[in-house]
Amino acid sequence: MKKNFIFETLLIIFLGSLTSLSLPPYNFFFLNFFTFSIFFTFLFKSFKHGIKKFFYYGWLFGFSYFLSSLYWLTISLSFDQSFNFLIPISLIVIPAFLGLFYALCVAIFYLYKPKNILSAFFLYSLLFGLIEFIRGTILTGFPWNLVIYSFSEINSFLSILSIIGTYSLNLIVVSFFTAPALFILRKSKKEVVVCIFLSLLPITFYVYGEMLKKNFYNSKEKELPFAVRAIGTNISLDRYYKNINAETVINELISISTPIKEKKIFFVWPEGIIPNTYEDQLDLYKDIFVKHFNDNHLIGLGITGRKNMNNDYSYYNSFSIFDSQLDLIDNYNKINLVPFGEFVPLENVLNKFGLKTITNKIGSFNKGDKREIIQLKNDNKKLNFLPLICYEIIYSGNLTKNFDFDFILNISEDGWFGKSIGPKQHFIHSKFRAIENGKYVIRSSNNGMAAIINPLGFIENKIDYGVSGYIDLEIIKELKPTLFSKYGNKIFFLLILLYIILTFSFNRIKNE
Repeated sequence: MKKNFIFETLLIIFLGSLTSLSLPPYNFFFLNFFTFSIFFTFLFKSFKHGIKKFFYYGWLFGFSYFLSSLYWLTISLSFDQSFNFLIPISLIVIPAFLGLFYALCVAIFYLYKPKNILSAFFLYSLLFGLIEFIRGTILTGFPWNLVIYSFSEINSFLSILSIIGTYSLNLIVVSFFTAPALFILRKSKKEVVVCIFLSLLPITFYVYGEMLKKNFYNSKEKELPFAVRAIGTNISLDRYYKNINAETVINELISISTPIKEKKIFFVWPEGIIPNTYEDQLDLYKDIFVKHFNDNHLIGLGITGRKNMNNDYSYYNSFSIFDSQLDLIDNYNKINLVPFGEFVPLENVLNKFGLKTITNKIGSFNKGDKREIIQLKNDNKKLNFLPLICYEIIYSGNLTKNFDFDFILNISEDGWFGKSIGPKQHFIHSKFRAIENGKYVIRSSNNGMAAIINPLGFIENKIDYGVSGYIDLEIIKELKPTLFSKYGNKIFFLLILLYIILTFSFNRIKNE
């Protein structure tokens, strides 16, 4: 028995770790046909082991999966020596916590104890898909490394996101990856028919994607009133810790931006890029901006905003837009803040244990009130965009109820992830938001990738990792709002209902 337990433990650790290689930047998605099918087969043949064992199996699979794919989160703790003691703790605690979601999934699978292979198959997929949705929404949500991201390089396949969204496709691909187990465990023609149907679905999605691509490139073009210039930079995070002069950073940003006096340009600089400077202090450098910019230019950048309320400041992670005279035109305060990165839950209590925010020295940021479309005017023409700061790009659905905008603008600071796979995983979310919403995504990043991503998920231009430069977007294709942008994750719940019906229907067929 002890030997069997050790073998089972090592097998599940191997399966979970191997599954992580299907994610960006590796994208060995074919590995999931092996890992998900073996794990399902193992569970289906192990009901005699009891719920405690099943909970352990699910947790172990999740723990090894997240440990292998999210180890880089601890890099953010290495920039401040006071956080060093947390590195080994967070390396274990984060995947251990996330593994509980898979543990719950597998425990519920045990409680139902489906004896019919097809009923078990649909329940297995249903629970995995549902638990991933819960993981992405509960306690501020952490929808990182969903299984669907293993297909992030196959844009035509992903085009179906414009109809059903990320969580729905994530559920379907779990079924897709588990389908080989149906063939292995088959007891009748029903399993074979379902297996064949599932194998045809990706082909259908791909064909739809190719049709969408053709329609997209034949659609009407629209010239933007400003050239939107996204800046990619490679400025060290030392600027936060070694008191690097803000003026030095500003001059470097202007040099990279390459202003052209005669051209109307909206410059987009990355998140929190200017050190030791609040939004209301940027005017200190007015002479530098006036020297290089003119009335044709607007500058948007990530910066810390603050408001004085009764002699007490509230701080915000902001995206602020200025004219060449550094007069504030508009700004957006980030809504989806990163736990422990930008705010500390139960701050008054946890501060006593030495826990504080990682990305700043001022304590927790306040969250913004609401997210609205920002509009910039040039004569009689308007430029409308939806602002998202860093982490906010990872959320699927409910970005806005107003679809009258030209593109999604995302600014980010990816230096917190070092030279790991983290920046690459972070970037991939931009492709999914572009396809879901049928909008261009313009991304400006420091220590990451700046890019222009079209509504099909194709990268039209980019500044790669470790490189500084700029890219312009001047002409876009006009598209109608996608079905998913209108209805969001309501479509996901319809799919959940379908899986519930299939689970109980196949189970009843066996019983009859």
